Amino acid sequence: MTDRLLEVRNLKKYFPVRSGVLQRISGYVKAVDGVSFSVRKGETLGLVGESGCGKSTTGRAILRLIPATAGEVLFEGRDLLALHGEPLRTARRSFQMVFQDPFASLDPRMTVSQIVGEPLSAHGMTVSERERNDRVAVMLEEVGLDLSCLHRYAFEFSGGQRQRIGIARALILNPSLVVADEPVSALDVSIQAQVINLLADLRERLSLTYLFVAHDLSVVKHISDRVAVMYLGKIVEIASKNDLFSDPLHPYTQALLSAAPVPIPGAKKQRTILRGDVPSPLNPPSGCNFHPRCPRAMPQCAERVPEPRERRAGHTVACHLYD
Repeated sequence: MTDRLLEVRNLKKYFPVRSGVLQRISGYVKAVDGVSFSVRKGETLGLVGESGCGKSTTGRAILRLIPATAGEVLFEGRDLLALHGEPLRTARRSFQMVFQDPFASLDPRMTVSQIVGEPLSAHGMTVSERERNDRVAVMLEEVGLDLSCLHRYAFEFSGGQRQRIGIARALILNPSLVVADEPVSALDVSIQAQVINLLADLRERLSLTYLFVAHDLSVVKHISDRVAVMYLGKIVEIASKNDLFSDPLHPYTQALLSAAPVPIPGAKKQRTILRGDVPSPLNPPSGCNFHPRCPRAMPQCAERVPEPRERRAGHTVACHLYD
C-alpha cells in the first residue's frame, strides 16, 4: 500500500523496575509489547482498550516523546526512531499531539497568543511577531475561538475552550499526522460532542490524519474509519469500524463491546462477563495475554502467543480460535 502515512512495526516500550539499596533493575513493565499497525493518509485510526493497556504510551513512543525500547516507526517512509538532532527536529513539524488534560497541558503563565504561537517560534517558521500573531489569529478562528482570546491566560477559559487552544497549538505547524490522546475524556459530556465534531471537521478542511486514542467506544465509533483494539500491551484486533462493531472476532473485543451502554431505554443485550482482573504488565501471562480471563480459552492459549491473521479483507485478529 503506497498510501500509508504511518507504519508501526513491532514497537516495544519497557519501563525498568528498580529495587534494593543499589536500585538495580529487577524487572520490566512491558507497557507496549510488539505493536504493529499502519495509518493511511487522511484516515482516522481509533486505538481503544482498558485503562493501563498501553494506548497512550504507544502514541507517545511514536512521536518520540518517550524513547522506544525496540521497533520501527515509519513516517512517510523514514524511521523516526533512527532520527536524531536536526533531522528529527525538522520531522517533528509534520506530526503533533493533542494531550488528554487541557488543564495540565497549557502553561498558566503564558497568554493564548504565546501558547499557540510557541511552535512557530521554536521551529523558526515566522520572521516577525506580526506574522506570528496573524497566523495565530487564523488558527484560533479555525478552532472556533475569537480574537478577544489572544491576550488572555489559559486559566481564564473553560475545559472545552482550553482543549480548543491545545488543538490550535497542535495544528499551527500544518502537520500531516495528529495523535489525539483521549482529547475529550477530561471534558464535560455536553462539551465532548463539540470537540469531536471540531476534530472531524478539521480533518476534512486541513487534510489531516489522526491516531485517535480513547476508551469511549461511542466516541471512537463516531470519528474513526478503522479501529485497533489493545489489551495488555498488544493489539488483538484491527478492522474497519463497521466490521468491528457489527461482527467482532476476538473474545476481548466481544466483551468490550458488550459492556458498552445501550442507547435505547429498556433495551437489553447479551453481556460477556470476564473473570478476574487485568494481569500486571510487570509479569504478563504466558502465551496469549488474555487467556486467564477468556471464556473460550484453550490449552494452546497458555502455551503460544497467537499471530495476527487476516480473517477477511482488512480484518485482522490475533487469536488461536482462528488458527
